[in-house]
Amino acid sequence: MRESRYGIGVDVALPYEQAVERASEALKKEGFGVLTTIDVRQTMKQKLDREFRKYTILGACNPPLAYRALEAELEIGLLLPCNVIVYETGPAASVVSAIAPILAMGMVGGNPSLKDVAREAEARLRRALDNLESIGQTAGA
Repeated sequence: MRESRYGIGVDVALPYEQAVERASEALKKEGFGVLTTIDVRQTMKQKLDREFRKYTILGACNPPLAYRALEAELEIGLLLPCNVIVYETGPAASVVSAIAPILAMGMVGGNPSLKDVAREAEARLRRALDNLESIGQTAGA
């Protein structure tokens, strides 16, 4: 698993379209629905007439966790849903990364209820990414 300043991710040996599909399935298994799908490549072409790599932003939401977070901190909606990105790195290679909820919600301060929600959300996202990583390794083998 790769980690960045604000996210967690995996490299998968899957073509981009399949990585997007598998990411959505892995999120679903962890209780997340995909509320929004943004095709960044298409948007850049339409709005700026610029070429960009295959890149999708999935707006993932786990309703029970979102409800708990909103009950604890009404303004937390600014950080919802959890963004998950999928982008192509080669013909049969992609990256899937997710926001790290613990880091993101750390901006809010010391609300213990939010910390619990962030820990659970991050554990679920990590499991989804671990699942994807194992699928991608199997596909690439």
